Amino acid sequence: MRRLLCVLIAAGLVTPIPQAAAKPPEKTSFEVMTPASTVASRTDRRPNAGGIFDPVARKTFISWSGKAADTYVQAYDHRTGAWTAPKKIADGESDPHNYPTMLLAGDGHLLIFRGMHNTRTVISRAPRAHSLEGTWTDTEVPEGDAASYPMPVKTADGTLFLFYRETTNQVTPGANTDFRPMKYLVSRDNGRTWRNSVQLTGKQWAFGSLGRADHMDEVYVGQLRYLPSAGRIQFVYTLAGGGPAQHKHDVYHRNVHYLSFDVRTLHFFSAAGRDLGTQVDDAEQERYLKVAETPLELPGGLKSPDYILQVGTQRDGKPFVTWFQFDAAGSPRDFAGAWNGRDWEVREVANGLRLREIEQLNGGTWRVYGTRDGQPNIETFLLENGRVWKPETVITTPKPVQRVEMITGFRDPARILATGASSARDVSVADGDIYVAGTPHK
Repeated sequence: MRRLLCVLIAAGLVTPIPQAAAKPPEKTSFEVMTPASTVASRTDRRPNAGGIFDPVARKTFISWSGKAADTYVQAYDHRTGAWTAPKKIADGESDPHNYPTMLLAGDGHLLIFRGMHNTRTVISRAPRAHSLEGTWTDTEVPEGDAASYPMPVKTADGTLFLFYRETTNQVTPGANTDFRPMKYLVSRDNGRTWRNSVQLTGKQWAFGSLGRADHMDEVYVGQLRYLPSAGRIQFVYTLAGGGPAQHKHDVYHRNVHYLSFDVRTLHFFSAAGRDLGTQVDDAEQERYLKVAETPLELPGGLKSPDYILQVGTQRDGKPFVTWFQFDAAGSPRDFAGAWNGRDWEVREVANGLRLREIEQLNGGTWRVYGTRDGQPNIETFLLENGRVWKPETVITTPKPVQRVEMITGFRDPARILATGASSARDVSVADGDIYVAGTPHK
């Protein structure tokens, strides 16, 4: 039939009906809620586990740092469209590093994790399943001593992993102050008991380095991402340390690295699939894990990677990472590195943005959330397979934003949690807003 129609059109016996031009895709529209105003202090939280949707309760739960870095939680009821008032869960000891991260355990109880900056791991547990109500209990986990920057994951079978960075000289006198490797905790009983990576593998650390000539033996994980279908956790991280002439904490930054972890075997892998066993050392890190080589620079200096980086997967399952570093004028420059099966293809994709978080839309298409220093709003962009970048839309916020995090298992209109920027670095000042944004229901 199609061939006959083509013949008739060619003979002038049938006039083709003009086809309407394809309608361009509409830009995604976001609506912004403000669960709490002028309450947020400065925080160092990474884009990981700030909130979660509970399908049983039909509620979205969020956590954030208020005055003195104290931990607060709130709930959004998707049936009524109402937010609960902020509820204080625990003290933050006036340290912005003591940020909360949140998981919903397999028994339905919410858990809040805090690495009390170089000292201890504390877990707060909700007394009622699928609820914030009641008096939460705090438990110190001795297996997670000297911990900072907790990054929790719940796997498909309900196992809980909590990755953290150890400040080793707090538990091993004489260790250099810039030796700070990554370790992890594991619980198979919904967070009641834990074992650490040393107990599970017999290795001194999970990944990191010791004895580098440049003393860059601190790990800053920018983000981790759990891939349930692969049973893997992806990591992107940068290095810090005192530099060649000294042992000091976080004086210099350099380089971007990628790593994955098998939650069943506890083995680490490179992007090329090389099995690195249960501990990664510096020789392996340098040979197999490096995405980008950057100069030894002060944090915030020329070509210094920031503390926050993002990690995702391309359409074919290969990894990509994003990060920003600074130019000579102090302006962010934005990069993406995509693994092609042999090497990392790194390119500059934008400039002027602090990249905050990424969201997988479909296949290899990801939404990137970014902010500009001192300006309100969150700008979004589409990144295809870690290579092709294009602007998408703007999420309007009344004031500037300092952090953006995907809400785990989100249900719109509560898709992202955005912590408003405080006007001061001192956590005694808490005047940032708490925003939650998503696409409106039609």
